[in-house]
Amino acid sequence: MKRKRSVADAGGRVAPAPETRSDDELLRAAGAGDRQAFEEYYARNAPWLLIRLRRRCGDAELAADVLQETFLAVWRAAASYQGTQQAGGWLWSIATRRMIDAHRRRTARGEQVSGDVPDDRATARSAEDEVLASTLDAHLAGALHRLAPELRAVLQATVLDGLSVRETAVLLDIPEGTVKTRARRARLQLKEALT
Repeated sequence: MKRKRSVADAGGRVAPAPETRSDDELLRAAGAGDRQAFEEYYARNAPWLLIRLRRRCGDAELAADVLQETFLAVWRAAASYQGTQQAGGWLWSIATRRMIDAHRRRTARGEQVSGDVPDDRATARSAEDEVLASTLDAHLAGALHRLAPELRAVLQATVLDGLSVRETAVLLDIPEGTVKTRARRARLQLKEALT
């Protein structure tokens, strides 16, 4: 699907803008080695993706690193992209996996390097964590924070973002059954932590 935008010339007349390619078309072209298509895809999608990543982790530096890792993975995997009208979900699923990996690496490094003074940026809470902490008691907020990243990602998508099981599955690039299983495991772990 091609998008057209109208632009006004110096005389105020509206002329149709040149056609732009859809995200699907850009990904397919990038998969064929078209660097300009990849740059256009990046320019179109990096701003909204960075905002979402910052909201998820609360650390601007980590979000920027994850953004770069995500687009590197997109460049490498663009040839395998086969979706139709699912480019945003595909991109977000890659970014989510990269974010989970980054949190795991951070946790592993934190366990190995003890006694260091923590960096305030590394412990900054996301906007969602701030809202949860202000509306829920500290015990529940702590229990949510202790969930495994993949369980927390499912809860964030289904509860905080209000997505359906199907939408969450597309977003996280996991089967619907896995979304249901992780949501159930997360709820059971929360119940256990709160009793």
